[in-house]
Amino acid sequence: MKITSFNPIIMSEDAGDIIALFEELGFEQRHHKVDIACSDITSVRMRNEGGFHLDVVDVPMPQAMTAIRMNVDDFDEAYVFLKERGFVNAQGDRIIDTGSSRSALMVSPYGFAISLCQHIKK
Repeated sequence: MKITSFNPIIMSEDAGDIIALFEELGFEQRHHKVDIACSDITSVRMRNEGGFHLDVVDVPMPQAMTAIRMNVDDFDEAYVFLKERGFVNAQGDRIIDTGSSRSALMVSPYGFAISLCQHIKK
């Protein structure tokens, strides 16, 4: 398994306000994905001049959550790797497949979360 990117991800129902804040800090929206998993979930990938990335996901949840986004070249291998080390999928065993990516929110036994993702290149 190879990690292809590693950056913070913020999940919140106040994503618009969070995006605006980071735009004021010099981040620009680079990629916008809508209707993830056939729902109202929207994800925005941002980047600043220094090359730092941040993802902001608009998702209905009572309190914002920050996690680590970890893109990998082999989702299945990474998923098994994390599960063998005590991580649990926050949505049971559900894996979100958008056709262009596969992802799952994995929560560690220590309390931090990794948004595991693989981009599918066709």
